Amino acid sequence: MAEIAFHFNAPDKVAYACRLLRKAVASGAKVLVVVPAEQMDHLDQSLWTFSQLEFLPHCRIHSPQALRQASPVHLATTLDAMDNLSPRDVLLNLGDKVCAGFEQFARVIEVVTLEDADRQHARSRWKQYTDQGFDIVRHDLKLKETLV
Repeated sequence: MAEIAFHFNAPDKVAYACRLLRKAVASGAKVLVVVPAEQMDHLDQSLWTFSQLEFLPHCRIHSPQALRQASPVHLATTLDAMDNLSPRDVLLNLGDKVCAGFEQFARVIEVVTLEDADRQHARSRWKQYTDQGFDIVRHDLKLKETLV
């Protein structure tokens, strides 16, 4: 059964995703990121530039096969585009809906910002996961800030 984690109160979804991806890649995980089409270019560019001394190897799901095989992070707008080369360790969902087929991943991470609309969508996703019997791990970034 997939482990589901919600990361709440991210000030910037893309910047936080970059930090999560850096950590996942460092641990050797293969990650599929589902990102809305209108945010794809921003995330792609951010993965190149979010840190002056680092580069997170990544590619889009429709990149050539050799590039996909070499990249630990794949970017897609849906899970429909997955194939046998797509990573299945971690699913990072930056979208508004639960990804159909999320169950095939060992871990699912949902990032939620401070925006009211994003929080509403997150509540809906949370309910869908719990209705299917999944336990959810909650990470409150605001709480971590106050503890430091």
